[in-house]
Amino acid sequence: MPARSAPFALEVPLDASQIKADAEAQELRVLARARDGSMNSKKVRAKPGGHTSVTLSFPESPGPLQVLVGPATASESDLVNLQTISVDVPGRKWQDSRKLSIEPVVIPPYYWWWWPEWCRRFVIRGQVVCADGSPVPGATVCAYDVDWWFWWTSTQQLGCATTDLNGTFEIDFMWCCGWWPWWWWRDRVWEIDRDLIALVSATLEQDPRIKLGRVGTQPSLTVFNELLDPATATRGPLTPTDAERLEQLRATLVAKLPSSAELSALRVWPWWPWWPWWDCDVDLIFKVTQDCTEPGTVVLQEGIDQVRVDIGQATQVTLVANDLACCRRRCPTEPCIEGECLDIADVCSEPINDVGGNPPGTPTSPVGYLYPGWVAPGTASANGDRAFGGTVDISNANVMTGVDYYEVQYFNGSDWVDLPPGAAEDFFRAWLEPVPPPTVWPSGAVPFPFSNRVVKGKLATVNVVESREHYEASPGLPGAAFWTSNEFLVVPIDSSKFPDGTYEFRVVGWRDAGSGEVEGPPVIPGMTYTPLGGEVLPVCGDPEQTNGWVLAFNNRVDPDPAAILPCGSGSTHLCVTEPNTNIISVKVDGNPVPVCGTVDAASGTLEVEFLAEDLSGNLGSYSLTAVYGSSLAVDLLAQPSTTLTLVSGDAVGPYYGQALKQGATAPVWQGGTIRLTVSATEAFPEPCCYDLELQAWSRTVVDCDIGDFAYWNRSDFTIGVGVCPPPPELEVGEVQQLGATS
Repeated sequence: MPARSAPFALEVPLDASQIKADAEAQELRVLARARDGSMNSKKVRAKPGGHTSVTLSFPESPGPLQVLVGPATASESDLVNLQTISVDVPGRKWQDSRKLSIEPVVIPPYYWWWWPEWCRRFVIRGQVVCADGSPVPGATVCAYDVDWWFWWTSTQQLGCATTDLNGTFEIDFMWCCGWWPWWWWRDRVWEIDRDLIALVSATLEQDPRIKLGRVGTQPSLTVFNELLDPATATRGPLTPTDAERLEQLRATLVAKLPSSAELSALRVWPWWPWWPWWDCDVDLIFKVTQDCTEPGTVVLQEGIDQVRVDIGQATQVTLVANDLACCRRRCPTEPCIEGECLDIADVCSEPINDVGGNPPGTPTSPVGYLYPGWVAPGTASANGDRAFGGTVDISNANVMTGVDYYEVQYFNGSDWVDLPPGAAEDFFRAWLEPVPPPTVWPSGAVPFPFSNRVVKGKLATVNVVESREHYEASPGLPGAAFWTSNEFLVVPIDSSKFPDGTYEFRVVGWRDAGSGEVEGPPVIPGMTYTPLGGEVLPVCGDPEQTNGWVLAFNNRVDPDPAAILPCGSGSTHLCVTEPNTNIISVKVDGNPVPVCGTVDAASGTLEVEFLAEDLSGNLGSYSLTAVYGSSLAVDLLAQPSTTLTLVSGDAVGPYYGQALKQGATAPVWQGGTIRLTVSATEAFPEPCCYDLELQAWSRTVVDCDIGDFAYWNRSDFTIGVGVCPPPPELEVGEVQQLGATS
């Protein structure tokens, strides 16, 4: 076997004689980087005032090398980007020897003082919670350092961690400064930041004379070309050579731009100097994702307006996730009540006490209507007294121990009966086991269908659903799994299976009798039972009060045969009557204007007669707008000369709160036919074609969307104002001549 060749060796002596003896010793990294980018390094402990050396070995001749010396806390990849000591070793020196010893690398006090600050270890500890404080387990939390220049931002990932069952996490990382300035333009990824655009634009709009140059997706000085001397104008994105110019140009730009204390405080260039390579502290933001309903769902994305500037090396945070997060919900009441009882907590995630008449028998008017955001009559509120439509979720606030199955009944005016077929919707509950790999939907979903079961010993069936508590007892959830959705859901009710109106509901509990049968619990004196034996569950803590809730339903027919035509496809008008809209007539100075008609330059009075109506009495508000030009609009209801007159109906509004003051009786506001009069010069500020856009909204809460008015409609009417030139003024003879030659 041939003898192996001796390795190539490079000795790097280190001279710390310039460092005072009372300074602390440091651990350093000595690194050699070859032309192909490969790296070889060793750590060594250097003492003040002393000498030491490091020998680096190579299996083959390494060729020319760059030798770098810096703090041992810097990784190899970090060290090559830092403004640290660097020595070049020519490749020709390897021609006559396999071992080289270069001149001692002298370490100045400047670096000895800076190196401990360049790379430091940071630890971030925190918890991810939902808005109600419930923990978010199994989420991936990633921390980023963020830099920004004018209205562009760049982020660098610092580390990631997965939250435990309590939503807690810990991220530790090494953070370095002292980079070469070119690193920000050569290696960092940049993008336009919408929040910064809004802040900067608000400042620039203070001086309409300021004109910016072409804006691209990457940072560029071309955006300032209109403000700079043509000799200094640039094209293309920023490059490493631009780093030295930034501070020189900053003084010129600050003198021409409006001052802004807000942008200075936010350290936005050019209102603030930009030296990120010497920023030895972290500017921190977070992104949190969770594999729950869908893999990679973003449950928190922080931006520049949430940045934590210059965090400490030990930082504690609490991150609040959005409503897409799957939380380990706590019981709505603490401690959670357990027993054969039922406390209804909310309807569509709104407190049950915000629905009039709840609990049943409470003398609150209007009964069955939701009134979050309701304000005194006469104010511009469309949120009050809202009926329910579509799917209405009912949730409880306790553990129904001893209740294996339950049915939902309603009072039909004379007796308690089963819900109409399909009114009690089947539903799913989903669970998540945050143990790698996490088990997620749909494998973590459990169906809960309402189905018929035989009442033991009786020739009768009841439509019941298995309780969550009974499912948890057998087979139960695996390991550390927790419910992520519908944990406390009692029943989703489909309002379309009922005629419009107000209804009272209750829950009856049953026990599992096996073999597909259910039975009632033992009879307890004072309790209420159904003829079949099921227990009407009492309110928790009050056995003499039976459970129940009351709701008002409003359903919409879509399409409605009574809808105003044209509607549907090819029209802005929907084929519905809840609400209904129509622009009946338009007059200028008392003269009727046909659709697509024109009038001379605006003068006098515009009169619009229109329909904004909901015959179910659930009208919430309407608007009438004149849209023109390039994205311009005039709110015809808000002009100084505007008046609204009721032609037919109960009140003009245009908001529900105002309609109550005008004579409408809660919760009914139908609206009707209304006449608007307004100065034509206010309605039509310039010669143009105008679209009169009428929209109306009903107050009904549809599919538990509290924040939106899903029942709406729209009608349009187009008119040209001053767009046709006046006819030429000709002499009589000229008119006759034109007539003769035509």
